[in-house]
Amino acid sequence: MSGKSGQGKVLAVYHLKGGVGKTATAVNLAYLSAESGLRTLVCDLDPQSSATYYFRIKPRLKKARQVFLKGRAKVAGNIKGTDYEGLDLLPADWSHRHLATALDHVKHSRKRLHEIFEPFRGEYDLIVLDSPATAALLAESIFVAADLLLIPVVPSTLAARAYSNLRSFIRRKGYDEDKIWPFFSMVEARKKMHRTTMAAMREEFPRWLEAAIPYAADVESMGMARAPLPAFLPTGSATGRYRELWEELAALLHSSPSSPSASG
Repeated sequence: MSGKSGQGKVLAVYHLKGGVGKTATAVNLAYLSAESGLRTLVCDLDPQSSATYYFRIKPRLKKARQVFLKGRAKVAGNIKGTDYEGLDLLPADWSHRHLATALDHVKHSRKRLHEIFEPFRGEYDLIVLDSPATAALLAESIFVAADLLLIPVVPSTLAARAYSNLRSFIRRKGYDEDKIWPFFSMVEARKKMHRTTMAAMREEFPRWLEAAIPYAADVESMGMARAPLPAFLPTGSATGRYRELWEELAALLHSSPSSPSASG
C-alpha cells in the first residue's frame, strides 16, 4: 500500500444513509494509518465538515467551488497539516452542498475525482474520502476514484434495506462490486434485534469485515475532544475495535489494485 512506489491508495467511507458513523470511521482510520507510518490525507467531502471540525481546522476553502473543478493546483493549495505527524486534511466547506451540481457541468464528470486525486497518489500512501450521504453524481465520482469502498452498516431493518438498495444502485450503474467492504457500525450487542439483523445480513451478503464498531459513549466523545479516538483514548474498547478494522483494511489495501479510469 506504499506511496513510496508512487502509487498510494484511495479509501472512500461511504453510505447513501446518514448517521451510520462514516465520519468517525474516516477520522479514526486516517489517524491509525498515519500512526502506522503511512503518509495520509483526509479529504472531507461533506458540507457538514465534521471531519474538518474533529481536526480543529476552519471549514474554509479558497475559491471553494473551483477546488474540485480546476485540478491539482487548487487542491494542493488548500491542504492543511493537522496536529498529527504524517496526517494532512483537505477541509470541507458549506459550499460542498453545490459540488454534485457543479460536477454536472464538467466533462467526464464521473472521472473527475479520480483525475484530481491521481497525482496525489505519489505523495500520499493513503487518501481517505469522508463522503456525504448521497446517491447523486458525486457518489458515482467517488465510486470511480476509490480503490475500496468502506460501508458502515447499522444493524437495523431500515439500515439493512438501505445497504441492499446501495448494492442494487452500484450493480445497476455497472460499478465494481468487488470494491465494496461493509462492516457493522454502532452495534449494541445486547440487543437481540441487532444480533438477528447481523446474522441475516451476513447470510444475504456473505462478505463482511470481521471488526464491528460498538455504539459507545467513547465514540460520541470525539465531538467534545475534537480529536481522533485513538489520540485521546488509546486503550479504550471502541479504539480497539477501530484498530482491528484498520488491520483488516491495511491487508486489503496492500493487495488491492489501484482504481482504473472509467468512462463518463
